[in-house]
Amino acid sequence: MNARRAAADLLVAVMDDGRSLDDALSATPSFNALEGRDRAFARALTTAGLRRMGGLNAVLSRFLDRPLPESAHHARALLHLGAAQLLVLGTPAHAAVGETVETANAMREARGFAKLMNAVLRKVARDGAALLEALPAGTDLPPWLFARWRAVYGERASDIAAALLSEPPLDLSVKEDPQQWAETLGGSVTPTGSVRLPAAGGVETLAGFDLGAWWVQDAAAALPERLLGDVRGKRVLDLCAAPGGKTLQLAAAGARVTAVDKTPARLERLRQNLRRTNLDAEIVCADALTFRPAEPFDAILLDAPCTSTGTLRRHPDVAWLRRPSDIRTLADLQNRLVSACAPLLKPGAPLVYAVCSLEPEEGEDVVDAALASSWQRSSISAAEVGGCAEFITRDGALRTLPSHWPKIGGLDGFFAARLVRA
Repeated sequence: MNARRAAADLLVAVMDDGRSLDDALSATPSFNALEGRDRAFARALTTAGLRRMGGLNAVLSRFLDRPLPESAHHARALLHLGAAQLLVLGTPAHAAVGETVETANAMREARGFAKLMNAVLRKVARDGAALLEALPAGTDLPPWLFARWRAVYGERASDIAAALLSEPPLDLSVKEDPQQWAETLGGSVTPTGSVRLPAAGGVETLAGFDLGAWWVQDAAAALPERLLGDVRGKRVLDLCAAPGGKTLQLAAAGARVTAVDKTPARLERLRQNLRRTNLDAEIVCADALTFRPAEPFDAILLDAPCTSTGTLRRHPDVAWLRRPSDIRTLADLQNRLVSACAPLLKPGAPLVYAVCSLEPEEGEDVVDAALASSWQRSSISAAEVGGCAEFITRDGALRTLPSHWPKIGGLDGFFAARLVRA
């Protein structure tokens, strides 16, 4: 019951208070009071509810005469999570229904809806699976977002939406010998060299964690660093660096890295990661727009702030927290960040611009604006990304989609382009 109460608090924090799930996890007392299996269950239940938000709401609406009152935040969350247990997690009906109702009766905010929950969830247990299965592609996404993807990606939008419904595998970037670590950890090596494990579990308990032999990083997020080529001995600037996966890659590849980010708390995570992996980088707390080093760099990696719509497999809350206006706001920032990179580079040196967004305004359009000013394109080849030609656009940029690699679990959506200062 306590785990279900915590999951309801988390879902309310995201859907009603507009907080990211990561923030809610660290700031919700009922969740932080849990331990072990209860804590893991509350997190898994909340994530499942967010991942199938649209579909579960569509099923529940079939069994409700009218929507719950707008003010009934916790009752609505509990009902939604009860359906998630039945239709997503496969919890036995007697447990999912009984304990959801018991939790409602124990909560002042939801007590008045306990009988309604009991009746509705029994109907969901009987008929909900068939209804959920019959829903059209994209139902689990906000309508405005799926409509955008249909306009941009056409038929591939349905494949992208379908890929977001599955729990993603755990990807690791290793310092050396991916095959050996794949065998040690019971995983496999992706075509691009990441070590992939079938499920997340407790990362800290895996072999090699204490040794600093690897770090968690989606296979797509590991690609932009490769586009800088051989960085051994070069001065490389990692802008918007925290929490530091790409900084670790650069340092492990032999670069002399300067990592810049304006958020002290996120930089502390980067320092912790560097200590654990026994890697070295210069850390600078500064705004990337105004950062002015003493001398220009040999290369820059700019993983810019973005809407993060390519990461919905791992962060399903993002879909419900973003608004259409965020795309334009962030694209404006991205354009300014690219412009700010020009004086930080030596003439002819490369800038790799990357975002974990599926929106062309944050990818292709930012590059087009850069090409119209002081930048030239340096095309990316399939050979640079493990021979994965499906990742390379006609313009020579990198564009991964969650629907790529369907047989081995997909990967995040990422865009990257390599530019050279004219």
